[in-house]
Amino acid sequence: MLDDVSLDISPGRIVVIAGSSGAGKTVLLETLAGLRSAGEGSVLHDGTQPGPPGPEFGFVPQEDILHRDLPLHRTLVYAAGLRMPPGTSAESVTAAVDRVLDTLALTHRAGTPVRALSGGERKRASIAAELLTRPRALFLDEPTSGLDPVTGAALLRTLRALAEHGTTIVLTTHVLADLLRGDDVVFLAPGGQVAYTGEPGALCREFGVGTVEEVYEAVAGGARVEPPVSPVEPAESEDGTVPPERPGPRPRVGAVRQWSLLTRRGTALLLHNRLSVAVLAGSPVMIVAMFAVLFRAGAFDPADPDPGSTAMIMFWIAFGAFFFGLTYGLLQICTELPVLRREWLAGLRIGPYVASKLTTMLPVLAAADALLLAVLRALDRLPAAGWDTYVSLFVSSVLASAAALALGLLASAAVTDPGQATLVLPLLCFPQVLFSGAFVPVPRMTAAGDAISLAMTNRWAFEALGSGIGLEPLWRDGASRLGPPLLDSYGDSFAHPASRGWLILAGFALLFLAATWAVLVRKCRNGVVRGRAGR
Repeated sequence: MLDDVSLDISPGRIVVIAGSSGAGKTVLLETLAGLRSAGEGSVLHDGTQPGPPGPEFGFVPQEDILHRDLPLHRTLVYAAGLRMPPGTSAESVTAAVDRVLDTLALTHRAGTPVRALSGGERKRASIAAELLTRPRALFLDEPTSGLDPVTGAALLRTLRALAEHGTTIVLTTHVLADLLRGDDVVFLAPGGQVAYTGEPGALCREFGVGTVEEVYEAVAGGARVEPPVSPVEPAESEDGTVPPERPGPRPRVGAVRQWSLLTRRGTALLLHNRLSVAVLAGSPVMIVAMFAVLFRAGAFDPADPDPGSTAMIMFWIAFGAFFFGLTYGLLQICTELPVLRREWLAGLRIGPYVASKLTTMLPVLAAADALLLAVLRALDRLPAAGWDTYVSLFVSSVLASAAALALGLLASAAVTDPGQATLVLPLLCFPQVLFSGAFVPVPRMTAAGDAISLAMTNRWAFEALGSGIGLEPLWRDGASRLGPPLLDSYGDSFAHPASRGWLILAGFALLFLAATWAVLVRKCRNGVVRGRAGR
């Protein structure tokens, strides 16, 4: 909370906001940047009310706002594609990236993955992303936090160079040395009141102390230096008239282009992460190996079928597709939420972002499902059937994976870090196993169990797969005596066409994607006002 804060920041200055923890430094920074609305009073930029945060203002939070797996230059090219005006040529984008790398002395690191940069270089890389649109003001939340003194001083020198070229710099800090490197200091007291505003050289003298540390002690004890009252008026032109409002925000990149760019970036990130590639390649292999060990060949032999094994094979295909989709989706969003929030402020729509996750991962899942079915057929764990049967099995598997992927994206959007996502995995898997209708057929469940099973995508995938492969006629007409009793226990689970399951799975996928969109919009809007409806 802030209390009676009044500031006047001149262009091309470095303003350092300091104070003890909880004094409201970040709240003030976000309010000045236009990310929060003032409960009372107003914030004026060039004498007018600021519009929605856009390309004219840069904001660097404490977290890194760039993906870590791609080379720095390529990462900034993607960032530029989302920030720069529609229609910007590839040559102009490259020139802008080269310019900011040169400005921040990062040209020699252009080909280095962001994760391999030092802490100070990563902070400068985040600043580079904000400089792509040549902002008039740059707001930074504790940019030197976690940096060693030498690196922190070098970063402040970089900010000084930007200020000398006309960019207004406003930053918060806990580092004592930073207070003396700015042009102006705003020192907040507990409760969000201004204890001091003015030049850093006069800070200690005004409080009658010898060191900055003692300033913190004096302010904690209630000391304040009253600033001179100077009401802020709208700037006037030479003829005495108030200048017109600044032009509105630049047009945003279109939804289709955003989706295309995000899909390309998502694919590149996927291929550059060796662990992700290993998981993507290893999961189908592991599932197939388990099938080969668990089930004997020939379970679908019409002359002597094994009804119990056929049901379990269908279930584990359904669960394999579910597990692929869920695990691939769980870490897609929570690991990059700071990046998403900042890009959303720069104009990114949430719809194309969510859609890009689907279009990046679904082809991979479809390939894994196809491989699973092909290998099972080659190992005689599936019957010799026509293309229509295998197309049905493939469609059921892919839709099961799509629904699970959407559920994984929803869970990833809802949690706050990868550790929570890992804990969510078994909580989402166990109900899908227990209430799928495979181990306890739906007709044998209690009314409550039946109701719960309706919400399990695995139930509809299991039934669609069983219908597509023809479990009902196989059990009814097969020579095995186990068929009719088993058919009795499952009732009409496999009597419906597979297309019914497809429609239900597609509906679940759309529902989970819509919920993911809603959760991300809420998270991005948290603390941000004006001009963000519809993203």
